[in-house]
Amino acid sequence: MAFEAFFEAPDGWAYELQGRLGLEPAWLERWDTLSHGERKRVQIAIALWRRPQVLAVDEPTNHLDVDARALLADALHAFRGIGVLVSHDRQLLDNLCRQCLFVEPPEVSVRPGGYTQALELAEGEAAQQRQAFEQAKAQHRKLKRELQRRKEEASRSDKRRSKRGLAKKDFDAKQQIDLARVSGKDGTAGRLVRQMEGRLAQAQHKQEGFRLQKRTQLGIWMPGERSKRDTLLSLQAGTLSLGKDRELKFPNLVMLPEDRIAVTGPNGAGKSTLINHLTTHLNVEAARLAYLPQEIDLAASQGIMQQARGLPKDELGRMMDVVGRLGSWPKRVLETDEPSPGEIRKVLLAMKVAQNPHLIIMDEPTNHLDLPAVECLEAALADCPCGLLLVSHDQRFLQRLTHKRWHLAPDPADQSRFQLEVHSQSPA
Repeated sequence: MAFEAFFEAPDGWAYELQGRLGLEPAWLERWDTLSHGERKRVQIAIALWRRPQVLAVDEPTNHLDVDARALLADALHAFRGIGVLVSHDRQLLDNLCRQCLFVEPPEVSVRPGGYTQALELAEGEAAQQRQAFEQAKAQHRKLKRELQRRKEEASRSDKRRSKRGLAKKDFDAKQQIDLARVSGKDGTAGRLVRQMEGRLAQAQHKQEGFRLQKRTQLGIWMPGERSKRDTLLSLQAGTLSLGKDRELKFPNLVMLPEDRIAVTGPNGAGKSTLINHLTTHLNVEAARLAYLPQEIDLAASQGIMQQARGLPKDELGRMMDVVGRLGSWPKRVLETDEPSPGEIRKVLLAMKVAQNPHLIIMDEPTNHLDLPAVECLEAALADCPCGLLLVSHDQRFLQRLTHKRWHLAPDPADQSRFQLEVHSQSPA
């Protein structure tokens, strides 16, 4: 087993990686109880230990706490091979990447720098393209007006060159018309019309040559409401088992209808275990609870998709509109039997939006979501009037959305025990 070989390897590189990523040999005995973040660190350490020439990493900071993210960034920064990184972690992308590849169907583009720099370049290019397109449209409209004017002038000229309607003995008028025909004076208007038609065709071709990226309207509204009950949660102090003689001790916990609480703590402290326990003690109707778990396996994903397809037509339309406003293609998502982790979270969130919830519980809500979706979700939750209970390592996300914090920390007297501390402010 690669896990065992890595911890038992006598070489210094394995020891260095264990230290850099904060790995412990004791984890060998409790793999089944390791958190998602702890497992992620082990997987990346083993990949680096093999000294690959090319390292492809997909969402490496998912599930990692703040300290683990710093350890991971340090380990990846030391990698000297070719690295391919897929991530929604803006700080990690800025610190590690020398160029960014943007997949914007039907086009793929590469721009220099980390995410922030590359995004600024992309937005600048798009703005210039839109400006040039608008100028081309304005020029096309101007030429169309000029062509119409010249056609009218040519029509008047044709009438002047015609002898129709003249008296048979009006020799002077006929002579003037013959003179104009010979000199070509009245034929100029017609030639100008043909020239303008050529210029207009060129302008039309130039306008059609622009390939502007379709700008999808993003952003959702979370329609929750504040519960009229005194509390959403009232739980007496207790202890939860975390497996392998590890446990979490918590004090009396109370959540009011308007509370917006961040649940924080290191990997393995028991945040998801706590949330699972809390969901069985809520003072909230099941229909008014919107709960998004940390991970959704394939069987659960397929069940969610089946439920979504069975919605009445109008509800399905509203749900797919939310999915689209979170940055995915609704039709493609609805047709797939195996949605990506990010897509299934969008579908589940879209279904929960319709419940008008009194309480929203999200365990690592930004995991697997792309950056536009994270920003849309953050904005929607900021305006939602219901209670929020958010487990996340995304400090920026929590700072904007919460005003209280339940922090899980190791007991100084016993590292196998964790204790929950209640704070009246969001994470700093």
